[in-house]
Amino acid sequence: MSLNLFLSMSAFALAASITPGPVNIVSLSAGVQYGFRSTMRHVTGATVAFTLLLLLIGLGMHELLQAQPWLIQLIRWFGVAFLLYMAVQLARDNGDLGGANDGHPPTYLRGAFMQWLNPKAWLASIAGMGAYAANGDTNLVLQFSAIYFVVCYASLAIWAYAGAFLRKYLTEGRYLRTFNRSMACLLAMSAAYLLYSDF
Repeated sequence: MSLNLFLSMSAFALAASITPGPVNIVSLSAGVQYGFRSTMRHVTGATVAFTLLLLLIGLGMHELLQAQPWLIQLIRWFGVAFLLYMAVQLARDNGDLGGANDGHPPTYLRGAFMQWLNPKAWLASIAGMGAYAANGDTNLVLQFSAIYFVVCYASLAIWAYAGAFLRKYLTEGRYLRTFNRSMACLLAMSAAYLLYSDF
C-alpha cells in the first residue's frame, strides 16, 4: 500500500469516527457515568462490531443490500428505535455516578449492538468500501479494515476519556442529570435526523 493511500484511508476513517454520532455520544455519557476503564468495554464492543460490519460490506454484503433495499430501511427503523430507547434511558437516569440504579453499565455486547444498529456506521462502511475497495480486492478490504479498527478504537476512546474527564465536574446529581438529559436530546435529534433524511 502506498503512503498516499494509507493517509487517505486514515483520514476518511478519522473523519467518520471522531465526528459526533450516536455511539460517540454514548461513549461520552458512559465515561461520565462509569469512568474511563468501564466505558472501554463499550468502546471495544463497538469497535469490533464496526470492523466486522466493514469487512462484511467489503467482502460482498453491499451486493445483498443493493438487491434487497428493504433491508436498509429495516436497519434504519431499528436504528431509530434503538436511539430513542437510549435517549429515554439517559433522560430517566437519576444522576448517581456509577449507575447503581441504572442497571445498564457499559458492556461489550451493548456497544456492539449499538454499532450494528447505528445507521452512521452502515453509511461509513458502504461509503468507505465504495471509495477504497469497490473492486472487491481482499487485500485492500483487510488493510482498510485494520486501519479503521485502530482509528475507530482511538476515536471512541477519546470520547470516553472526555466523559471521564468531565466526571469530576459533575459530581452532584443535578449536574449529571442535566448532562444526561442533554445527551438524551442529542440522541433524540440524531434519531429525528434519520427519520427526515435520506439514508
